[in-house]
Amino acid sequence: MKRRSLPVAAALMTTAALLLTACGSGDDKSGDNDKIAGAGQAAETPKESESASGAPSGDKPDGVDVSLPSDIDLVFDWDKPKDKNEAAAMEDAANYLRAIYRGVDKRTTKDAAVTAYSAGDGLHYAQVQINEWIKGGWTATGILRHYDATTRSAPNGKSVEVGFCADSGKFFGREIKTKKVLKTKPSIEDFDYFKIVMVKFPTGNDLWQASKVFVETKAAKCQ
Repeated sequence: MKRRSLPVAAALMTTAALLLTACGSGDDKSGDNDKIAGAGQAAETPKESESASGAPSGDKPDGVDVSLPSDIDLVFDWDKPKDKNEAAAMEDAANYLRAIYRGVDKRTTKDAAVTAYSAGDGLHYAQVQINEWIKGGWTATGILRHYDATTRSAPNGKSVEVGFCADSGKFFGREIKTKKVLKTKPSIEDFDYFKIVMVKFPTGNDLWQASKVFVETKAAKCQ
């Protein structure tokens, strides 16, 4: 079987499952549609970066190495928002995804990038995803495209919701022992819709951490 992208790598996290009712149906009646989940959640202190791995300086935003092997290509096909905070939050949402696949490649949940770009439920989500890839004996390979991104700021300016589509049609798992690439035919399962709540780290640096992750799988709107 094909090793799917993040949402199907494990049983969905409780936070991820919330999107299937709060967003996937398109008719949330909670009365809180304009509020961002986790907006008041405090960020956790990122750990110091590990020693340099020889990656180009451009791969080390905030001093943290988020470089990936050449066969893992995460494409972020989106425009940067004009708002400074939203632009920074969007970039670090991308770094959060890079950090997860770096953890998959390094076979660890304790890579500095994972702890730097995630907090709370976001960190838990990342750890579960990475561990499932490790337990399955897989690594990743191919092109994972992210697109149609939107951003929405909380009134206090300390939280930004980053929403986007992901297409894993050219992104596969690969068995570490046999090096066999696990492929399937293209289908609706290749498309997922993410909402990541990014929380500003309370320092003078423009560091944002993923505090909540919501995922809608088989997202027809992303086709």
